[in-house]
Amino acid sequence: MTDLTTTYMGLKLANPLVASASPMSKKIENVKKLEDAGVSAIVMYSLFEEQILHESKELDHYLSFGTDSFQEAMSFFPDMEKYNVGPEGYLSQIESLKHGTNLPIIGSLNGISSGGWVDYARKIQDAGADALELNFYYIPTQVNLTADELEKSYVRLVKDIRAAIKIPLGVKLSASFTSLPNFAADVVKAGADGLVLFNRFIQPDFDLEHMAVIPALSLSTSAELILPLRWVAILYGRINASLALTGGVHTGVDMVKATLAGASISMVASEFVEKGPGRAAGILSEYSQWMAEHEYESVTEMLGAMSQKAVSDPAAFERGNYMKALQTYNNRIY
Repeated sequence: MTDLTTTYMGLKLANPLVASASPMSKKIENVKKLEDAGVSAIVMYSLFEEQILHESKELDHYLSFGTDSFQEAMSFFPDMEKYNVGPEGYLSQIESLKHGTNLPIIGSLNGISSGGWVDYARKIQDAGADALELNFYYIPTQVNLTADELEKSYVRLVKDIRAAIKIPLGVKLSASFTSLPNFAADVVKAGADGLVLFNRFIQPDFDLEHMAVIPALSLSTSAELILPLRWVAILYGRINASLALTGGVHTGVDMVKATLAGASISMVASEFVEKGPGRAAGILSEYSQWMAEHEYESVTEMLGAMSQKAVSDPAAFERGNYMKALQTYNNRIY
């Protein structure tokens, strides 16, 4: 019988399919449906730094980066008393999910500065979360803020929270670092038990009718899988941490690719939002079917089998792949 079990940050999971942070975790009935359909864990929707620190001077400092006035910066944020359910409601939701389901629950904090994060990391742990995910989401706009300064602030935050909690700690990164492998290694040295690749930055759009900058959100597609797939494959076996792939996982085949690259788990949100929590059963069925057809008996056997360290042509993940892709495209034209 095919063994779908996997281990992520020390957590023993029934399979590699995890529901990533999304509004679905706000309702216990949705989480129960995800559980019934087979997901092995769920990441809570994010508790945002602005919800914790919106009256603090530290948030004033960060929001003022690249802005002409604090009031203008604050105008881009919703009413923090109404956004999501607030910090205390967030903790209550974790407790409800722990009592109402058997799934491991991973809390999520979204921001950049330490401030109230350390305190709420402890509170999330005390509320019953099985692990915590830090979601780094900061857009640097100040021209005199160096990459080194920003990266050191991230690393300090990881150290501070690692020292404050005992549960496993994951860090969700973006792909926008000059030397991603080096920074990933620094984050792991600071205390991260796992890395989640990658954060999807929500890009603003222009409303030309009202000459306004507006938020724009689009669901992911399988085409987005190739970016995290590449970096999971490069990092696998080079850092001492679990790897999770998120962004672009919509099918069982997408999940297969993630596992072969070296991801202990695949995190899914858009597919569930679009097609409902029951879609988890279909993804797992497709995943198991591929394993059976290719005579894999366990996820452990598959893990990292197509990572950069394992493939016969490691250069396929580097510049050589770029040149080969261009040549293939040229051949189609000429």
